[in-house]
Amino acid sequence: MANNNKRNRSDEGKMTVEEAGRKGGEATAETHGREFYEEIGRKGGEATSESHGREFYEEIGKKGGEARANQRDDDDNNGKMSREEAGRKGGEARAKQRDDNDNDGKMSKEEAGRKGGEARARKKDK
Repeated sequence: MANNNKRNRSDEGKMTVEEAGRKGGEATAETHGREFYEEIGRKGGEATSESHGREFYEEIGKKGGEARANQRDDDDNNGKMSREEAGRKGGEARAKQRDDNDNDGKMSKEEAGRKGGEARARKKDK
């Protein structure tokens, strides 16, 4: 069984690996500013993009989007319909109530409701 309190050395009184990592991170944060972290992040992103292709990013993006959608369903909806769905259904119902003969090339009320629901859902995500 692994010991959660790993030591750098077996001697008693020495700091743990976790303590050393924390202290090292704090010291680095004190000596380097935001630009340092932006630069190492950029370099890491470039190195990752060189070693992984488009499919890698598509897959992780898809997985992240699915995870977020599931999280939103669980957190926000609690069994209720989404705002996007409510907007779409409201638009459909309103379109059925009105005579669509006066559109003059404009989007239908159903389409406007659907788009409004989608925009509201995106705004809530931000």
